[in-house]
Order: sequence, then structure tokens, then C-alpha cells
Amino acid sequence: MTSMLGMARPSNFPPPRMAAPEASRGFQLKKLAESTLGSGNLSVAVRMPEGERLEEWIAVHTVDFFNHLNILYGTITEFCTQRECPVMCAGPRFEYHWQDSNSVKYRRSTRLSAPDYIDCLLNWTQAQIDDPALFPVTPEAPFPPNFVDRVKMILRRIFRVYAHIYNHHFAQICALRLEVHLNTSYRHFLLFVTEYHLVDPKEMIPLAELNEAILEES
Repeated sequence: MTSMLGMARPSNFPPPRMAAPEASRGFQLKKLAESTLGSGNLSVAVRMPEGERLEEWIAVHTVDFFNHLNILYGTITEFCTQRECPVMCAGPRFEYHWQDSNSVKYRRSTRLSAPDYIDCLLNWTQAQIDDPALFPVTPEAPFPPNFVDRVKMILRRIFRVYAHIYNHHFAQICALRLEVHLNTSYRHFLLFVTEYHLVDPKEMIPLAELNEAILEES
């Protein structure tokens, strides 16, 4: 997945979250996770090291999932257009509407095209990650009591982008020879959210067959 970081990304996309300072605990956890990912065993990679805080482990992975998906989606924006994807969906049975209680424009559930929905989602997620009250910057700063609940919403929405890509753009992903990156990224995501019960399985029904195959082989 790290090789994806050299790929071009549209200028209007949120920039990847900056890495934590090298002295921080978050940076050390990130490096530990990356070294374990390099072993090829994603089931091991999602397990929290002994003595670590669950919130910090979840925070590090949430930021990485966002950055990887941001870059992956950025490679197919020329195919995910208002014309080709007029509605944000994951196949014919699952349609997603955007809502943000802090936005005047989207205070109510709103039907959007896939590119507009995903643009809202990526910018909204970036704002969550950049909020030091939710994702503390310094090791001594506490996580808020509702941290896990708020991250669950982030990860639930991130899943929707994976589901849209698999259902509507997998052919283009294959044409770009990025299917290994997508599959590895999603497999890591699925194993992590399953391990820590961060996304309701009902939310992931659009990729049920793929999920079952991944979990069976893990």
C-alpha cells in the first residue's frame, strides 16, 4: 500500500493527514503497525500490542485508512463523474444520502452524485481528524469519552466509498493495475473493524460475499 503514496491525486482532494512527530507515541504505533503489515499477515497486524491504549490504536489506523482510501479514490475520479455516477450507491440496492448536522446545506439527508457525496465525505473526515479535541496531538492529551462512537461513524462512511469502488469502478481499478492495492487496503480495513466491532455487519452487506471470503481465509 505504501507504493500508492507516489500516485497523483486531484488538487481539490484533502491532503493526506500529516504523520505524527517521530517522538510521539502515535508515530511509534504507526511504525509498529506498518512493520507488521510488511509481514503479510494482516490478522496479526490488527491486533493491539500489549500495554497500548485502544483509543490510540484505533486513531492511528483510522487516519491511515482515510489516507489510503483518499489516494485510491483519487486515481479513478475521471471515471466517477456526475454523468457516470449520478447517485451515490453500492449496486442497485444500496443508496447513500449525505447528512451533516453542522452544515446548513446538508442538515437534512440529501441525495447526491457519487463524486459530490465522496467529496463531502472526505472533507468531513479530514475535519474530524484535524480536530485535536477528537484526535489528540500530544501523548498526554486525553481522548474524549465519545471517541469510539464518533470514529464508528467515520469508518462506516469510509466503508461506503470502498463499496462504491468495488461495485462501480473495479474494472477501472483493474485496468490501472491497482486491484492488489485496493484488495490489501480493504482487507486490512475489514479485519480491523471486525476485530474491534467498529462497523455493524449490516452496514457492510453491499460487500457481503467479499467480506465472507476474506474472513474465512484469515
